[in-house]
Amino acid sequence: MLVISIVLGIVPLLGIAWTIVTGTVTTVDGLFMSLILLTLSAVFFLNAFWELRDRGALAFLDKKKVAAAVTPPKATPKATATAALADKNAEPKEGES
Repeated sequence: MLVISIVLGIVPLLGIAWTIVTGTVTTVDGLFMSLILLTLSAVFFLNAFWELRDRGALAFLDKKKVAAAVTPPKATPKATATAALADKNAEPKEGES
């Protein structure tokens, strides 16, 4: 399905190239034909993009998910108790009551 989507996304681009080569791109018919072919190409390339994303081939684009997957190490009970004791014994700063 991926190869078919890519091929069917390229074919309309060849149609736009043909429209430019023949010089009909400057007519109203040529402009609308180019818009229709660009839309077809976009639909098939979007389908190919979704297919690649579902297969995991575009994992490098998901930087947020990679960063969220890395979890900080869990604190030991001793470190947690020490931090709690330090918070309890901390002197208030100026302006705090």
